[in-house]
Amino acid sequence: MSAPLRIARRAERIEPFFVMEVAKAASALAREAAAGSQPMLYLNIGEPDFTAPPLVQEAAARAVSAGRTQYTPAVGIDALRERISGWYAQRFGLDVPARRIVVTAGASAALQLACLALIEAGDEILMPDPSYPCNRHFVSAAEGRAVLLPTTAEGRFQLTAEQVKGAWNERTRGVLLASPSNPTGTSIPLDELRRIHEVVKAHDGITLVDEIYLGLSYGAALGDAAEADARFGHSALALDDNVISINSFSKYFSMTGWRLGWLVVPEALVPVVERLAQNLFICASAIAQQAALACFEPESIAEYERRRAEFKARRDWFIPQLDALGLPVPVVPDGAFYAWADCTAFARHLGISGPDTSWNLTFELMKRAHVTVAPGRDFGTDQTGRFIRFSTANALPQLEEAVARLRALVR
Repeated sequence: MSAPLRIARRAERIEPFFVMEVAKAASALAREAAAGSQPMLYLNIGEPDFTAPPLVQEAAARAVSAGRTQYTPAVGIDALRERISGWYAQRFGLDVPARRIVVTAGASAALQLACLALIEAGDEILMPDPSYPCNRHFVSAAEGRAVLLPTTAEGRFQLTAEQVKGAWNERTRGVLLASPSNPTGTSIPLDELRRIHEVVKAHDGITLVDEIYLGLSYGAALGDAAEADARFGHSALALDDNVISINSFSKYFSMTGWRLGWLVVPEALVPVVERLAQNLFICASAIAQQAALACFEPESIAEYERRRAEFKARRDWFIPQLDALGLPVPVVPDGAFYAWADCTAFARHLGISGPDTSWNLTFELMKRAHVTVAPGRDFGTDQTGRFIRFSTANALPQLEEAVARLRALVR
């Protein structure tokens, strides 16, 4: 009998991705359910229900037919880097040269490359609690340590410059922020982001900003007033050339399974990231890159903007429904497609309580209402047991059905 494999300690430090574990349990329950029972409603995964628009699909088919499927440069094809640069100019009024843009195999690869390029063993990276779990695991995989700082609804569940300044010590290397954030859908006002970046620069640190939901920004208020809220929807790249931005074709551009993202770095860092990318990934998918060129055509942008309006309409309908159910959302999300709801009172009504209320409630909702949500434990440790995350990346009839089922539980 062979001896068991010795697992590397870095692998043991990576916790399960509980959102995906819940998804597996929900799928198993749905398969076991009797014929004719309620279908499972999946409000747990952060994936748009829209797919790549027609021009993008057609561009992919042409690339395959023309044989444009071989390796590309590790930093991406020049035409796509130029298109991304043009998008920053058109959408945000920013001059982001194509030479600073590195196309990657999804935002995950972008984060991995950034962490491997900049984090030494033992370095600490400050992050908000709650935050997207994989981000802290990228830090851990690079032998660093993610330090989660508790946030509040008053601070929009985001870090402040004062927190960053107070938490900085001799081991701190920088900050990893997300704006808009997963799971809360909240952004950091640009003036506060500037103050945070000034603190980081004063310590010769690094400012990493996950901007994968930046295209899906709506403003902080419900209804038409959201359009007048100018504090949000800005790229951190507006601050200076030292900010490192991670972005993706998955969310705004509806290309989740295509695994395509990008990284904007200071020009001096491009050769370092390129060397790492050559060795770890060779390149992003050639077909996905050729297809993504069509994302920036006027017809495609018009479709993406129609979808953004639809996501906003879903938010504006869904959050008041949650509030009425006793699932209040402390901060109206100004972006993304999530609702971070306090489930304490709702769970108590169902006889559920304890330090990890949301975990227990998640499985009760799955069993009793066939509604799947994401438990708070995935996103941090500070009071996250009180919260569940809903994804509104679902058609409005599905959201309406989910609300009807939740309402039936508390009657």
